[in-house]
Amino acid sequence: MLRRTLLASLALPAIARAQTAWPNGPVRIVVPFGPGGSTDAVARLASSGMTARLGVPVVVENKSGAAGSLGADLVAKAKPDGQTWLLTFDSHATMPALLGRLPFNLTGDLDPVMLIGGAPYVIACKADKPYRTAADLIAAAKAKPDGVSYGSTGNGTVGHLAMILLTGRQGVSMTHLPYRSGGLAVNDAVAGHTDCMIGSAALVAPHIAGGLLRPLLQFGTARLPALAQTQTVEEAGFGKLDAVAWWGVFAPHGTPADVVARMYAALRETFNEPRIREQMENTQQAKLDLGDATVLRPFLDRQIETWSKVVRDNNVKAD
Repeated sequence: MLRRTLLASLALPAIARAQTAWPNGPVRIVVPFGPGGSTDAVARLASSGMTARLGVPVVVENKSGAAGSLGADLVAKAKPDGQTWLLTFDSHATMPALLGRLPFNLTGDLDPVMLIGGAPYVIACKADKPYRTAADLIAAAKAKPDGVSYGSTGNGTVGHLAMILLTGRQGVSMTHLPYRSGGLAVNDAVAGHTDCMIGSAALVAPHIAGGLLRPLLQFGTARLPALAQTQTVEEAGFGKLDAVAWWGVFAPHGTPADVVARMYAALRETFNEPRIREQMENTQQAKLDLGDATVLRPFLDRQIETWSKVVRDNNVKAD
């Protein structure tokens, strides 16, 4: 018994050291899209609060390309030491169907950490465009097949797939212009280079509030407070069609459970900061979930099942 007690006492400092060794340097949050989009904005909102809580710099690294798979692959192959994390977007769930063979296993090489939340997709156009409602947009597309263009944050994003379903139901064909980031899509919509765009409410709401974009349709189950005059898809008579952009955090598979738990706690505290919660919920019209892995894992499974079918049925390919 004395020997066991001595061994246990010797092991305690080692255990304590293992639990306090993280973080041991700058923490990297990889965003698999370019700067300026909603995913980049969410990551940068989190980084300052995370820096204060973890006591080390938390840096955001944009690694765009191939529907988000380049950045996801970088994290999937990173050392599982808690220094590298993935903060990604809804196209994460469509990558297997969209790209066919991935250089990593989507559900096996990345461990879920947090479902941050989401925001419904919104169709919007430059404020001086002639469209006042989604019905106007559909009518223009019927009058001139492929003559009306819309931008999105990329092939295979939920916004793009929602537009495929919407236009298919209405029997119209519109020209799709995929962008490498939400920031680029917004820039061209504001400049009038596209007839309209589809983006998350988090992406377009600030530009709508500033009078640069006009909302035409929203894909949530109910109207957002900031878009109280804008119809939902069902209200507009287009049938039921919900499409929500979401953001989640993942870790390289095998990241120690205590490190994941500490990261989750720091993320949760950060997003619950009044300033950040206000920015997410009111300015960007996003609903925070802040669920842990037990929430994100089944949510991801449902998203994969729902939207992968749309990808396959419509033969959608990556950019």
